[in-house]
Amino acid sequence: MSHAARLTEPAGKAAELYRTLPNGKVQCTACARLCQLGEGQTGLCGVRGVVGGTLYLLVYGKVMAGHVDPIEKKPVVHYRPGSKIFSLATSGCNWLCRYCQNFDISQRRKVEGTDAPPGDMVAQALAHGCEGLAYTYNEPSIFMEYARDVGKIARSKGLFNIFVSNGYDTPEAVAMMDDFLDCLTVDFKGSGEKEFVRSYIGIPDADPIYQTLLEVKRRGKVHVEITDLIVPNVGESLDAATKMCRWVYDNLGPDTPVHFLRFHPDYKMTEFPWTPVETLEKHVKVGRGVGLNYVYIGNVPGHPDESTYCPGCGTTLIKRYGYQILEYGLDKRNRCARCGHSTPIVGPLSRSYADDRFVPVIS
Repeated sequence: MSHAARLTEPAGKAAELYRTLPNGKVQCTACARLCQLGEGQTGLCGVRGVVGGTLYLLVYGKVMAGHVDPIEKKPVVHYRPGSKIFSLATSGCNWLCRYCQNFDISQRRKVEGTDAPPGDMVAQALAHGCEGLAYTYNEPSIFMEYARDVGKIARSKGLFNIFVSNGYDTPEAVAMMDDFLDCLTVDFKGSGEKEFVRSYIGIPDADPIYQTLLEVKRRGKVHVEITDLIVPNVGESLDAATKMCRWVYDNLGPDTPVHFLRFHPDYKMTEFPWTPVETLEKHVKVGRGVGLNYVYIGNVPGHPDESTYCPGCGTTLIKRYGYQILEYGLDKRNRCARCGHSTPIVGPLSRSYADDRFVPVIS
């Protein structure tokens, strides 16, 4: 699959995730679309294209957005809770989500953005007192080589790295994550139900997402959380949610956090309603019913299922309101302060957790 635009001269930087095929075309291996590209063509993502027989990452060093965020906004709640992170994105995406709230970034098929060499992004993060970087708003795997170069510098400065990803990757892309990635949140949509992903995302099925998660688990280097956007009427199947949750339980373990997110109308799906809270509560019941210990509701500030509860005694471990942490009931070894139950939460509570100064830096 290729995009209509044709390239005549190199831009960005030569990519690494590709192979040359016997027919003379180049096959990109950054994502599971595995686009086969002829001279001058770009992939569906719009940011990886062939010039002189070489695949280039056209948006290398081009940033469309940079914001200071709480880590809980991603959402990530079991890794370095309360941390302040620097979120960045390029243009382009390998999915065609009809509901994308970041469509002005992700569905843009132009090489645009502010010039930002890898070191500059890390300097921005440090200047704003951030503890990590998140590669988000569009699919980070499509700009993997740039993310890797930013991430390695970040690690050298004591910062961590997070991908907010659709997980539609390849083994080659997952292998490159080993160089720098600390945390991965993979966002299913409509619980990965086949008809939904075909109609509203533009992919054949969710199988590559499961394969990515298996490969990440096999390598054992990255903290994983799962999100699932529940879209009313077309992406709210409890059967699909049950299948997804059982897979998570069987393959990633019962302590894997799963977040069911509330849909709001946007982009090409403005005629749809917000997801009823009752629908999200049914999904949480499904997750807990298959044995998952940490199941959350997202995008409903003040709901009890935003918070973390101890599987041992039921006490509130972390009380949240939106992205804010209101109470924290873990000891220094991340055990329940009441009953001593050990939790999978990584890292201590950040000193940034009460900081509400989260602002756009590049937009």
